[in-house]
Amino acid sequence: MTEISGDASQGVRFEKALSPAAAPRRRRGLRGPQGGFRFTPLLFLAVPLVLLITFTYYPVGNMIWYSFTDWDGIDQTKNFVGLNNYIQLFTRPQYFQVFTVSLYYFAASFVQMAIALYFATLLSFRTRFKNFFKGIIFFPYLINGVAIGLIFLFFFRPGGTLDATLVALGLGKMGHFPLWLGNPGWVNISLAGASVWRYTGLNFVLFLGAIQSIPSEAYEAADIDGANSWQKFRYLIVPGIRRIISLSMILAIAGSLSVFELPYIITGGANGSGTFVTTTVQQAFVFQRVGFASAMAVMLTIVVLLITWIQRKLVPDDDVALS
Repeated sequence: MTEISGDASQGVRFEKALSPAAAPRRRRGLRGPQGGFRFTPLLFLAVPLVLLITFTYYPVGNMIWYSFTDWDGIDQTKNFVGLNNYIQLFTRPQYFQVFTVSLYYFAASFVQMAIALYFATLLSFRTRFKNFFKGIIFFPYLINGVAIGLIFLFFFRPGGTLDATLVALGLGKMGHFPLWLGNPGWVNISLAGASVWRYTGLNFVLFLGAIQSIPSEAYEAADIDGANSWQKFRYLIVPGIRRIISLSMILAIAGSLSVFELPYIITGGANGSGTFVTTTVQQAFVFQRVGFASAMAVMLTIVVLLITWIQRKLVPDDDVALS
């Protein structure tokens, strides 16, 4: 038998010591395989979780609790009244009649989606000054809601900007136009029109990004097949941005049910322009019925979630394949 020399035997033992099988197992502890702490990802999640719980889930929990009390928002005592607030809410139809006002904003949301989709499709391709027009369309969404309310307050006033514009276009005479904010038949249409001007930019950016994410090879294949612009839009663009359209519909439903800024700032909910949210704020801070207002807020949340769930069932978010 061949003997192994001293140096050779030491090398074999050294190699065995470095082999994974002979390496000692790491002790299970706080350190990960790379030497870092195992709970390091939890440290990064701690701050957003604390903020989420503090400013979202904890206030929602308090709101649900307040809805079962008669708290006025000032007194430290909160008497438990059970379902009394919800019974009042369902037995008084005037609180649900304000949902009819949301239909104006719901219809306006489809108008703004159509306008946004049209300009997003147009500006996704070669168009002169397209960056300039993109900025113009998106700019109203960047303006503060209070400032927009004040702008349209002067825009719709008698003899204001809208009346002067209609006179300049030869569509009437000064003093013969309806009271855009004082007439109950026009006030909600006027406010819904203001919401179209403000929120079109948001839908425009969503549609623009989705359209530009469609591969250019798909457009080249459509050109080879001889597709015209309408066929590209119908069979290529619309299926490619289906998810964004579904998201915009969800935002439209939730937004139309929770309109607050424009009617509250411009009219204060007068002349039949009050929405469910403005009525809730009025109950809470004017009549000091925080418990009842909390019940209204809970009911609004349930309605939004229910309608969103129905919409997701009717329009499922399927994967879209363009190839």
